[in-house]
Amino acid sequence: MLWAAVTVVALGFLIVLEVAARHYGMRGPITNQVREVIFAPKSGPLLYAGMALMMVVLTWRERFIAAGVAVGLDVVFFLVRWAVDAKMMFGNGALWVTLGYAVIALTRRTGRERLLLLKGVGLGLLLVAGRKTGDTWLLITSKTRPTVLDQYVAVADHALGNPSWLVGRFVKATGPIGDHILDYVYIQLAVAAVIVSLYQLRHVAVERRFPSHHLVRTFLVIGLLGPGIYMIFPVVGPIFAYGADGDHWAVADLWPHTATPISTPHHMLFDDSTPRNCMPSLHTAWATAIFIHSRKGPRILRFFGAFWLITTLGATLGFGYHYGTDIIAGVVFTLTIETALRSLERGWDRSGTVLVAYGTVVFAAYLVSYRYLPMEMAENPWVFGPLLILAMASVIYGYIRTTGQWDTQAPGIPSPRKPQTQPELV
Repeated sequence: MLWAAVTVVALGFLIVLEVAARHYGMRGPITNQVREVIFAPKSGPLLYAGMALMMVVLTWRERFIAAGVAVGLDVVFFLVRWAVDAKMMFGNGALWVTLGYAVIALTRRTGRERLLLLKGVGLGLLLVAGRKTGDTWLLITSKTRPTVLDQYVAVADHALGNPSWLVGRFVKATGPIGDHILDYVYIQLAVAAVIVSLYQLRHVAVERRFPSHHLVRTFLVIGLLGPGIYMIFPVVGPIFAYGADGDHWAVADLWPHTATPISTPHHMLFDDSTPRNCMPSLHTAWATAIFIHSRKGPRILRFFGAFWLITTLGATLGFGYHYGTDIIAGVVFTLTIETALRSLERGWDRSGTVLVAYGTVVFAAYLVSYRYLPMEMAENPWVFGPLLILAMASVIYGYIRTTGQWDTQAPGIPSPRKPQTQPELV
């Protein structure tokens, strides 16, 4: 019943976004997803990542067959597109296989096996639908929020030392190598999430059940709540508001060589195509979630999570997509959501409730201070800068302490049980 309710809500939400996108003369998430059954997908790696999530419920034999069919279908699509000189991109085969297993679940499976396979298919499609939904949300923010608050955030960012300007100059100094590495990390965030998720879900095929909490849940909730904040606090980012990418809408071409002057900020008009997707930084939020969930894995996975978080921070700041104030807000945003999800999974107690409330207050205080105290923050950086960092550090400390208590007293995220084996004969 719970999965049915989630499915109905998700479909209703997608229909609403489809109607909203059509209102602005654009294709919505449902149309874009249906088109990818035949036409070149926007992101082939994302479709294969979704198929990989679906395959956690399959046996190894079924996985090899599914992967082979997906690759074979993509070869056929490649040859047809090459023959007609169409846009080239792989991934259709992965989508066909995922949809094919939905049909198999409805026609060839029964009972718990059907439900488990449908959950796997739903998990894979949710990852893909989340990307399509996010694209539509970004379109809506640009159409419905004609003014942005970048001047307020840029002035407040002086309290942190204008980190986007500093990291931007560093990235440019590294040349094309650093630029390409950070760009790949930035655009393949969902693939990194799938790698960590596959480790967490590695026992599903054996136990025939999903763990009660895993990274995909956190990813989806972050993607659901984050765009709502964009509507409240629209910001386009320094590369657009203060850089060449902003064209004539930009205040001036300052990023990353010249820091913004400290002057009274105002609302500023901006175009109707650039997403207002800076506050908070969801790339930072998702990378933080990857880092958190990789902590329970082997050493190589922990290194991977730390690497992805550090390089994502470098990309978000170094490419001029975010201010430093966005970054610290994204960290608090994630830790608050993760605490709430873990509390739902293990049962609410005083420590979890207090931390969720405290994280919410800190996040709200960030937004209020950026909007109404930017001049005071810029003129007193040695006061407000440490306060901003201290507030984030206090949430991090609270999360570590609270989850540490949970793991000591009662497992917050139960580790998968090993399959039972026959006792050896003595």
